[in-house]
Amino acid sequence: MDLAIGKLLRFGAIFSAVLVSLGGVLYLQHPLRSAPKYNHFLAESTSLQGVAGVLRGAVHLDANSVIQLGLLFLIATPVARVAFCIVGFARQKDHLYIVISSSVLVILIYSLIQGGR
Repeated sequence: MDLAIGKLLRFGAIFSAVLVSLGGVLYLQHPLRSAPKYNHFLAESTSLQGVAGVLRGAVHLDANSVIQLGLLFLIATPVARVAFCIVGFARQKDHLYIVISSSVLVILIYSLIQGGR
């Protein structure tokens, strides 16, 4: 199970890095992009504030959405690891660690949902 978890974490990190790099390349290729102005704070557009908007933008190869999607994968990788552990412990019939991992998963999902509001 340890090797499979390691492969899952490695895949998640590499896939996220590839997505963020692709988004960076797309961002730099835009010929009419003006230099950012840092003297005023501008909030992120509403299309990037939800998963559905990020997915919609990534399908159209919007650079900001592709970068955001890579970051979402990076955040989701440890959550997937905990879910994967629950399956692994269930196969081993280790009830104590199933309960502990399930509690961790609930806390992670709750904090992700509450943090998005």
